Amino acid sequence: MLTALVVSSLAGVLDAEPATPPGVEQQPAARFRTGVEAVSVTAAVRDRRGRVVRGLRKGDFQVIDGGRLREVRDFYAGEAAISLAILLDISGSMAVGGNMDRARHAVHVVTGLLGSSADEAALFTFDARLQEVVSFTGDLERLRRVSLEGRPWGLTSLYDAVAQAASAVADRANRHRALLVITDGIDTGSRLTAPEVSGIAASIDVPIYLLVVVAPVDHPGERLAVVSADGASTGTATLADLARWTGGDMRIASAPAHTLAAARDLLGELRYQYLLTFEPDPRPGWHPLEIRTRQDDLTVHARGGYLSGPARSEY
Repeated sequence: MLTALVVSSLAGVLDAEPATPPGVEQQPAARFRTGVEAVSVTAAVRDRRGRVVRGLRKGDFQVIDGGRLREVRDFYAGEAAISLAILLDISGSMAVGGNMDRARHAVHVVTGLLGSSADEAALFTFDARLQEVVSFTGDLERLRRVSLEGRPWGLTSLYDAVAQAASAVADRANRHRALLVITDGIDTGSRLTAPEVSGIAASIDVPIYLLVVVAPVDHPGERLAVVSADGASTGTATLADLARWTGGDMRIASAPAHTLAAARDLLGELRYQYLLTFEPDPRPGWHPLEIRTRQDDLTVHARGGYLSGPARSEY
């Protein structure tokens, strides 16, 4: 974890009761189709000290679908290769306070820690639009050789970029997959909102992990909230909700040590996953979902819902 203080602050947000993203039922159709006969949910489990919990069995889990207990039909647990898409913010706001340098460093740290023979990664950048820099590849040296130099510029369409990149991750065959967004957390140009994006990502079971880079002066006491110069909170709480609703997590980094600890923690969680499959509610629409363990002192990170019913067309 980043530091004891950051872990403590994050725990209060991420241990909260899973919530259905508000407004999800009104979200625009996304780049996926629904109408499935079974729902599979990936989950990561941590103990009170934030450590990844391994070795749980099918009977240790409960699936609560709209308040109703569902039978877990199929179950998988284990360590495997990772498919990780890195989404790097290169918009104009990143030029402030050295955040672009922190973000570039974070990309190098993450790609340096990937190493399994079957790991794969992709690199996307965004400002007002999304750009695929390196498509998914097992040749991780390709990512490490990419020059990330350049002047940050343009509006920040953070939520739109997350929605588009998440759909690319959903196509990967690896069970252990995620989208890592490296950003300052500012959005100035998206048409989608955080709840809408979380509904999209949750429906295709792509956890979103956020590494929010900030200057040390904006990270007082290394607390969860990012505080601006006038003392008002920024949109970080909304980003934390986005991560939680998709089964992901959020970290804040204002120093290289934070970045290294966050990257190790993220990859450790992704490396060991649980997969639970159950028969969904056939009624069309958004269904809130909660994955629990029978041990009260464990915390499960899993998506907060799924879509059921007739297939939707792509947007």
